[in-house]
Amino acid sequence: MGWGYNEDNGPEKWHEQFPIAKDGCRQSPIDIETDTAEDSGDFPSLTYRYKPENTKAIQNTGASWMVSVDSEGSSLKGGPLEQEHALWQFHAHWGDDGTKGSEHTLDGRRFASELHLVHWNKEKYGTPEEAAAQPDGLAVLGIFLKETEDVNHPELDKICDLLPQIQYKGEKAKFPVPLNPAKLLPESKVFFTYEGSLTTPPLYESVTWIVFKEPIEVSKAQLNFMRELLIVPEVESNKLKAEDKMVNNFRPPVPKGNRKLRQK
Repeated sequence: MGWGYNEDNGPEKWHEQFPIAKDGCRQSPIDIETDTAEDSGDFPSLTYRYKPENTKAIQNTGASWMVSVDSEGSSLKGGPLEQEHALWQFHAHWGDDGTKGSEHTLDGRRFASELHLVHWNKEKYGTPEEAAAQPDGLAVLGIFLKETEDVNHPELDKICDLLPQIQYKGEKAKFPVPLNPAKLLPESKVFFTYEGSLTTPPLYESVTWIVFKEPIEVSKAQLNFMRELLIVPEVESNKLKAEDKMVNNFRPPVPKGNRKLRQK
């Protein structure tokens, strides 16, 4: 999850570097074809609980911004999840303009960005690092971000306000006020779910994906803060190139194969 995108190690190279990218049977992301989704009325309701004061800090990983979280007191369960999961971290993927950026697509439609809230199976595993390599180790909430001209998302503002402080890879900043991850979810909780993988190396096939159908609206200005981040450390600031901008940090959809896609 600290993978930096550049011309030498972008998604188009992963088939060479990581055999699972080619040989795996549950890679992500996928195009969510809504008319193929099976109804899952038997799922229990999806429930979640987060402690805003436990969103500690944000850092530039070289691949995205990432908010680190103290998992204590957080909970995600229900839906397709048989065990309780705890929040580990959250991050985003985005494009260089509003026509692309999301990893999953919805009936072929791309959104400007996609937010990922990464949870780990705390009932079955001792640490998130251990869970990350297990078939039932992780659950990720995926939220599409729709770019608008002037609709600022108030909770995302707390992230965007800190991005100028972490422009370079490796930089970190603390939140001056608590951030509530629950306020980053869309109003409608209709979701699609399937068995998939991490979308960055090592591409472990360990993720139960829960992708919300309804996007949240964010402003172009907020997304532009993300597009100003850099994939290099500050020591390389004297030789910056256009390709050092952190944009288009998304993996394109891969074939779904015969996996089940379910909707709740």
